[in-house]
Amino acid sequence: MSDDTRRSVSLERVETGVYRARNDRGGELVFGSHAGAGFTPVELLLAAIAGCSAVDVDVVTGRRAEPERFEVRCSADKVRADGGSQLENIELTFSLRFPAGADGDAAREILSRAVAASHDRTCTVSRTIERGTPVTVRVED
Repeated sequence: MSDDTRRSVSLERVETGVYRARNDRGGELVFGSHAGAGFTPVELLLAAIAGCSAVDVDVVTGRRAEPERFEVRCSADKVRADGGSQLENIELTFSLRFPAGADGDAAREILSRAVAASHDRTCTVSRTIERGTPVTVRVED
């Protein structure tokens, strides 16, 4: 793979159960199992699914009308299965409202197709999860 297709983040421990992730552009996010009101890793995964599809849908519908409400909820059941934890029943729900008029009608008309296109083709996060892409784990010396 070329450098323009590779994505990465680095992570460092802040304290027990609290971590700081950084991207190559300088963004930072603190999270963990002991991060108080901060996100857990599972919640970040759900946010990534919702955020990836939200970006796709917002671009397409936003060309037609500015939404009056744009909310996306991603939920799942965390279960123990096959000797470990995993998520099941992942559900992504869009709740959008567009203004009255021709522009809002155009956005409403394209909404279902935009959501389907995100799910089927453009959302890297949910497509990766659904495909079951393997994760290679290494320990450096």
